[in-house]
Amino acid sequence: QQQLVESGGGSVPAGGSLTLSCSTNGYTYWYMGWIRQAPGKEHEGVAVLGTDGTSSYADSVKGRFAISKDSGKNILYLRMENLKPEDTAMYYCAGASFTATVKSILRARRGQGTEVTVFS
Repeated sequence: QQQLVESGGGSVPAGGSLTLSCSTNGYTYWYMGWIRQAPGKEHEGVAVLGTDGTSSYADSVKGRFAISKDSGKNILYLRMENLKPEDTAMYYCAGASFTATVKSILRARRGQGTEVTVFS
């Protein structure tokens, strides 16, 4: 059964760090990524990672966020550093059967989300 379960969200001060995790219930996706939705805003693709190790990021998080995967455990991570209040959002893990970009990952299957709050 395809199921994506996120964890690791929380409340941190600006400048702090968090690592989000996503379990895929053993299912392997061609591309995986992270999507976020800030209060009152549309969903935004944050980062994607292909099975070949290719990754890409939204301009807003480049240099601060890093996407990675433990293939043995089928867990996807998002390491977030130097967090800003504008990073406050619900973060969703996404899995795609197609080659995804940070824009097209919005069409992928996603989990229930984990909430991140960055306070100043």
